Formats: sequence, structure tokens, C-alpha cells
Amino acid sequence: MKVIRAKSAGFCWGVERAIDIAREYASKGRSPVYTDGPLIHNRQMMEVLTKEGIREVGDYSSQAELNVKKEDQSVMVVRAHGISPERRKYLKNLGMEFRDATCPDVGIIAGKVRMYAKKGYVTVIFGDPKHPEVIGLLGYAEAGGHVIASHEDIAALPALGEKVCMVSQSTMFTDEFQNLAADLKLRYPKVEIFDTICGATKDRQSDVVELAKQGCQAIVVIGGRHSANTVKLAKLVEIQGLPCYHVETAAELDFSQLQRYQTVGVTAGASTPAFLIDEVCVKLEALK
Repeated sequence: MKVIRAKSAGFCWGVERAIDIAREYASKGRSPVYTDGPLIHNRQMMEVLTKEGIREVGDYSSQAELNVKKEDQSVMVVRAHGISPERRKYLKNLGMEFRDATCPDVGIIAGKVRMYAKKGYVTVIFGDPKHPEVIGLLGYAEAGGHVIASHEDIAALPALGEKVCMVSQSTMFTDEFQNLAADLKLRYPKVEIFDTICGATKDRQSDVVELAKQGCQAIVVIGGRHSANTVKLAKLVEIQGLPCYHVETAAELDFSQLQRYQTVGVTAGASTPAFLIDEVCVKLEALK
């Protein structure tokens, strides 16, 4: 079988940076290295990090009270998704070293939301209200933050006045953002719109379209089922009209189905480590 691997498959730089920060502490003997929620949304990689002394505490959304014991060598690392100002204050008050590994791209979005909130703007965020990045961004909107994911959500917004700005969760679909931004502008003509979808996300989405153009008859998407950007990649494959096989590991590959194809594309979410992608590619290439 011919396998075409997307150039963008695997860790984005923000996720890789967060992992490197946590690993640097662990390699220097700091223990425990806590992360506020799973450092990345990939179970297999979290198992690897746990063995290295990096310990996940709290919950997915970074909102739970933490039952942690302060030790001389303990450190708290904030994951790439970022956190709200209130959460930052809470974590710093735990009394251990605090290290912020928020993705700089997410930090730019937070800074923009904060700046416009100080100017009296109400912020509209395109994203998943339950996603930790969005929860963190809402904290910078002060009392004026709303989350939308559809045209129906825009219609349900209350009167927001003339000072409105719109940003996006960094891992959303570009075309959906543009469509919703146009709709929001009809209701609030003076809205300030900022496309804050990160470059890595746009590259992944473009690469799926490119795989289809290269003649892939089906596409395997590798990544955690709770990873927002991975789930969106799988949805994009279906939009291209191609069969999509979303797996977390090579063990989930349906060879009875996949062996029907001569050319298969492979892509992966931003939290998927290279060793999982390599294993899937090797298994597919061995199919006859």
C-alpha cells in the first residue's frame, strides 16, 4: 500500500514546547512535576510522561481544586492551552514553583481579549465552551464574554452594544470562523474581528485537502478522541468525501477495511507523538 504522510502530522510547536519545559524539570531531578490537567490530550504520551516523573493533577478543564502536597522540589507547570487569571492566582498560591507553558499563540489571543476588555468591549469567542483554552480566554474577558459555535448561538446573543470584538479558539475551522464572523458583523456592524486560528491548525487543515488532491482514497487520522483539533481533522476528511479512520494507535487499524485501498493518507493531531504516527505508517505500508 502507498502511504502519504501529511507534512504537518504530529506535535505542534506549542505542545512540543510545553512537553520540553516539563521534561526539563524532570530531567533535573525536580519531583514531582505537576501539570494542571493533562499536559496534552493523548493518553499514550501521558503514560510516557508519567514514567518520567510528570504527574497530571486536577481535571480536563483546569477548574478543579487540587489536592497536592508542597515539597521542596515540586513545580507546577501550566499546559499549552493556557488558564484564566483567576486560575493563575490560585496555582501560584499553592506555594511551589510556578512555570507557565501556555502556547505563545494562545497567549497572544488572551492578550488581545484582555486589551479590548479594558477598553470596554464585549468579547465573542468562536469555540467549544467546555474546552480549557476557551475557559481560560473567558477569564480575560472580565464580565463581557460569550462563546459561540453556530449561527443559532449568534442569534441567541443578548444586546451587546457597539463595542464588540470577536476572536477564535486557536484550533477551529477557518471557513466556519469566516462564516460566523460575517454573520456577527450583520448584527454588530462595528465589531472588531480577529482571526486567531493558529498557523499550525491552518497547516493541518490545508494538508488534509492536499492529501485528497494527491489521490488518497482514504485518510487515517491519529490522535486522542478528546483532542479537539484531532476530531476536527477527522470531520474535515469526511467533508472531502473520503472515508476517515480515526484511531489512537495502530492497534485500532481496521485492516479488513483498509486493504481495499491502494493509496492512503495519514495525518495526526497536535498532541500525537511521532512514535504513534510511525507505527501506523509502518503497519499500513506492510498491507498488500
